[in-house]
Amino acid sequence: MAERTNSNMLFANFNQDFSCISVGTRKGYSITNCDPFGRVYTMNDGARGTVEMLFCTSLIALVGAADQPQSSPRKLQIVNTKRQSMICELLFPSSILAVKLNRKTLVIVLEMEIYIYDISNMRLLHVIETTPNPDAICALSPSPANSYLAYPSPVPSPTAQLAPSTTGSGSSAGSASSSPSGAVASPHTTTSASGSGAIHQSGDVVLFSTRSLTVANVIQAHKAPISFLAIDSNGTLLATSSDKGTVIRVWSIPGAEKLYQFRRGTREAKIYSMNFNLVGSLLAVSSAHDTVHIFKLGNRGKGDKEWSVPSSSASSISGATSPPESVDGQQGLDGGYDAFVEKKKSNSVSSSLKRKSLQMTKSLSHSVGGYLPNTLTEMWEPTRDFAFLKLPTTGARTIVALSGTMPQVMVISSEGYFYSYSIDLENGGECTLLKQYSLLDSGDESSGLVE
Repeated sequence: MAERTNSNMLFANFNQDFSCISVGTRKGYSITNCDPFGRVYTMNDGARGTVEMLFCTSLIALVGAADQPQSSPRKLQIVNTKRQSMICELLFPSSILAVKLNRKTLVIVLEMEIYIYDISNMRLLHVIETTPNPDAICALSPSPANSYLAYPSPVPSPTAQLAPSTTGSGSSAGSASSSPSGAVASPHTTTSASGSGAIHQSGDVVLFSTRSLTVANVIQAHKAPISFLAIDSNGTLLATSSDKGTVIRVWSIPGAEKLYQFRRGTREAKIYSMNFNLVGSLLAVSSAHDTVHIFKLGNRGKGDKEWSVPSSSASSISGATSPPESVDGQQGLDGGYDAFVEKKKSNSVSSSLKRKSLQMTKSLSHSVGGYLPNTLTEMWEPTRDFAFLKLPTTGARTIVALSGTMPQVMVISSEGYFYSYSIDLENGGECTLLKQYSLLDSGDESSGLVE
């Protein structure tokens, strides 16, 4: 079934704390406040295919639209809406597919490259060469203190490569280089992901520190290729989904321990969006099945605090081995992916023993799972959703977020609408639709609806 969209709306997204929505249209762009709902800024200066905010500041990143005249999808503009001034313009070799920001870092995602800039002076820090990433699958931590970038790994992780019994996708081995290039005023290094032969997408995720500019970890997240990534506001949790879209996993950053495993459904579905709430206790997921699922992190007992943080002891039972940690400013893996692989190879014997031990643990847990208390078996089996909601229309692409001020679930629809639902934080269950608003001007609402 074709997606239902409004042709007048080219882009829409929440800002980093889910307090505002930025919208790109064929006319220009606008900023809308979520609570209370209302338009706070409008600029009709030409089509905008990407409009990303830096929290609630006046700094906005703009990219043109591909099919519009006098609007280049290769040009990035950083503007100050309060002063109505242009801070800088950058032109890239191919179309800009996504822009990510925190208070220290600007990330530009192209189909084959990721550019990392220092946002304070727009100095290019690093370029990461990737395998084709047309969906711009990437996540940047909103926290400048724990500033990590997550993106699909071009090859199976080092642990997977060394495992003799691994059934990988047959990806070619990647290589990485770290050499200064560019002008003296703008030195940067490049991490390469090129390899010989055909490259197949793996289900692994690279964690890259944007502070030390090194690979912090590689996570064996899924067997199928990655479809979506999300990092929480503190930069300590990573949510991953694959092309199948049936299971969502949550990992620690940078330790890469599997903390949670959630079951979205039994039928495969394309994941449209994932977002943690600001305190990292809930995870909202929207998919092509016109349903939003909200999963609860931490203990489910009524006596537990609503914003409880998972303990390391619980995560260790999940059976995930913890690759070497890399904290910003410490134990940096110079040389990017190659250095990470070499470090893994040096520990190949111990890794092999860990894998055999892990396989025994998994088979044992499967055979005795029926005799274990519920609290233990839940750590192995995917957990069902805590709350859910059904959208009032079908076929629309959606972006979901959880309000930081009210017990509400917020949804942006590709048809140009904003929905607000109430959520029972104590008992969960089905969420109730509270309000529905249009994100577009009255003349653009119905005229642009297409299927």
